[in-house]
Amino acid sequence: MAQCLEVDVASQGRTEAEALENLKEALALYFEPPAPTEPPKLREVEVELGAA
Repeated sequence: MAQCLEVDVASQGRTEAEALENLKEALALYFEPPAPTEPPKLREVEVELGAA
């Protein structure tokens, strides 16, 4: 098992080298910016302002 304590990411492999390689991949995925799964829904809203 390989673990990065700074960001709480861990991975495993059959050998130490494989575990470290898998940890590198896990860290790359962890720091990848999020991508939206669907476009945001936009809509117009009319607001009437009156005296308070």
